[in-house]
Amino acid sequence: MTRTRKAGLGVEPPKETCEDQNCPFHGTLKVRGKTFTGKVISDKMQRSVTVEWSGFRSIPKYERYKKTKTAVIAHNPPCIDAKEGDIVMIGECRPLSKTKNFTVLKVLGQEEMYALEKAALEEGKHKAKAKEERTKARQAEQEKADKTEKPEEPAPAAEPSEKHEAPEENK
Repeated sequence: MTRTRKAGLGVEPPKETCEDQNCPFHGTLKVRGKTFTGKVISDKMQRSVTVEWSGFRSIPKYERYKKTKTAVIAHNPPCIDAKEGDIVMIGECRPLSKTKNFTVLKVLGQEEMYALEKAALEEGKHKAKAKEERTKARQAEQEKADKTEKPEEPAPAAEPSEKHEAPEENK
C-alpha cells in the first residue's frame, strides 16, 4: 500500500494512487521553489509533458513590451495524467533529468478553445491537401489534353503577293 502525503502549496492529493517514486504525492519527490500555471502543449513523452505559458517583458529603450513564451518539460505522474490542452499547475523540484526540473501538481481544467483550435487546424490542413490534389489533377488533365490534341496542320505557304497595278486609263 502506498502512502499519500501532502505536497504542500495548498494542493490536494489526487484520488488515484501510483507507484511512481517521482510523484510528489505517492513518492519521495519534494516540491520547492517556484510554481507556474500553463497549458500542456505536448504529452507524447512517457511520464513527461511540455508546459507553455506566455507573459510580457519590458523593453525600456523603446518604452514597449514584448510578448514572450516559456516552455518547460515537467514530470507527469500516472496518478495525475495530464493530457494535451489541459491547464496545469507545475512546481519546481530537484533535477529529474537533463531538462526536467518541474512536476505536474494539479490539472486545473481543459482549455475551452483548445479543442476548437485543434479541429480548425486539422480542417485547414485537409482543405489545403484537397486543394493541392485538385491542382495536381488539373495539371495532369491539361498535360494529357496537350498530348492528345491533333497536331496542327502546317499553315499553307503564303502565295506570292501580286503587284497592284494601276488600272489603265481609257484614252
